Amino acid sequence: MAGDLVVPDAAQGVVVFAHGSGSSRLSPRNRYVAEVLNKAGLGTLLFDLLTPDEEADRANVFDIALLAERLLQRTAWLREEESAAGLPIGYFGASTGAAAALWAAAEPGNEIAAVVSRGGRPDLAGPRLAAVRAPTLLVVGGRDPIVVKLNEEARRHLRAESRITVVPGATHLFEEPGALESVAEHAREWFSTHFSGPHLE
Repeated sequence: MAGDLVVPDAAQGVVVFAHGSGSSRLSPRNRYVAEVLNKAGLGTLLFDLLTPDEEADRANVFDIALLAERLLQRTAWLREEESAAGLPIGYFGASTGAAAALWAAAEPGNEIAAVVSRGGRPDLAGPRLAAVRAPTLLVVGGRDPIVVKLNEEARRHLRAESRITVVPGATHLFEEPGALESVAEHAREWFSTHFSGPHLE
């Protein structure tokens, strides 16, 4: 599966993006966030969780276990990549990709330094939420009330450090002026803080 890896000199860590339904590694929203992280000295990996043929079957888009397995495979690859070896790894998930990120972060032996969800569906990670060990930031739009409630409910099952940040006036895709910039800054701060703290190899 195609992917784009950027690791700045002296990177603090690498953020792996898990896109949501109907999106891909070419998502302008995720690529914008990735650029902000790169400028802050964070590496990024954007890749497609599904092949074009697999995406044609809508059931695959909501198969969280399948998406998480793809994420785990690419994470294992990243740990062996020379430019990223030894660096802490974080996950940035959008929509159903957030559930895949949390599912993968709960996998025994998969040490993830931090997770950020943008307009995500962490509730779809179900019983795996309690096993997540990574500090998790849930970013939701203030004008996306159903997703706000789903995130609040999911957070009650998280045992690791977690926070919900509501971006005022933002809808599900954060298309309003300044909304995506706010998401990127919250993500940058969260990853920078937790990449610089103690982490397990």
